[in-house]
Amino acid sequence: MIDFVHKPVLLEECINGLNIQPGGIYVDGTVGGAGHATEIARSLGAEGLLIGIDRDGTAIAKAELQLQSLSNAPFVLVRDNHENIRNVLESIESVESVNGFLLDLGVSSHQLDTPERGFSYRYDALLDMRMDDRDPLTAHQIVNTYAEKTLAQILSEFGEERYSKRIARAICRSRPVGTTLQLAEIIKNAVPPTPPSQGHPAARTFQAIRIAVNGELTALYQTIEDMVHFLKPGGRICIITFHSLEDRIVKQAFRHWVNPCQCPREIPYCVCGKKPLLSLITRKPVRPRQEELDANPRAHSAKLRIAERV
Repeated sequence: MIDFVHKPVLLEECINGLNIQPGGIYVDGTVGGAGHATEIARSLGAEGLLIGIDRDGTAIAKAELQLQSLSNAPFVLVRDNHENIRNVLESIESVESVNGFLLDLGVSSHQLDTPERGFSYRYDALLDMRMDDRDPLTAHQIVNTYAEKTLAQILSEFGEERYSKRIARAICRSRPVGTTLQLAEIIKNAVPPTPPSQGHPAARTFQAIRIAVNGELTALYQTIEDMVHFLKPGGRICIITFHSLEDRIVKQAFRHWVNPCQCPREIPYCVCGKKPLLSLITRKPVRPRQEELDANPRAHSAKLRIAERV
């Protein structure tokens, strides 16, 4: 039995946003515990197809158990990174285009709540943070071998941490750093005291290291471009983000495909011939309702953006 409790964020909003057609093909590029995927499958008929992708082997195993209980729609699960979504779809026979894509970005509750995965500053564990345990790079390697300047840059860029240089210096002076609680204590002692309302002082650093370990931002723009390529006219892309870095990339990618024209502004009409491929369903991101926030506080930073293929 796989112990994997998953609370899908913005579930109703995603299902409505996908505008699911019973005979369509839908891709959940971050299938996780199959919270969203289960509802997508329930909306599909026997002619439809659900494709689930995740780099986490535990998530794939859980998703398979969850989806096997649904008899109304066939499904295919692939253990891979959503950045390889083009290769995944090209490898599945008869899939030439797709009716909808869903990405639920960031770290899952299961990953955070499994101490030995080393994602959380709330549990004592070896520094790991890998979403895919087949990958060679770990948080331990970053924390203990990266140069101080490089480490500070990671904390600043991926964590938007104002005290990045102080924290990087403190980490380097405390090496070797072996566990999550050891790292959290180093960070806490390196920065000015903050009130509990501002969250744990290690949160931004842990986010930054996790993003660096898993390369979460490096190929996101390309992933969206690949999804647009496979999307049928009228098909939808739904993307949930949990911090400003992800949301900024999604917003920029959607904006580009809504208006891909590259003509200089001084030219009164388009001559480059690049036509819009997307239209925005959500001008502003959809945020969780208060009822959801009460039931799942981790949803507080979630933003959902939806676009449709024209």
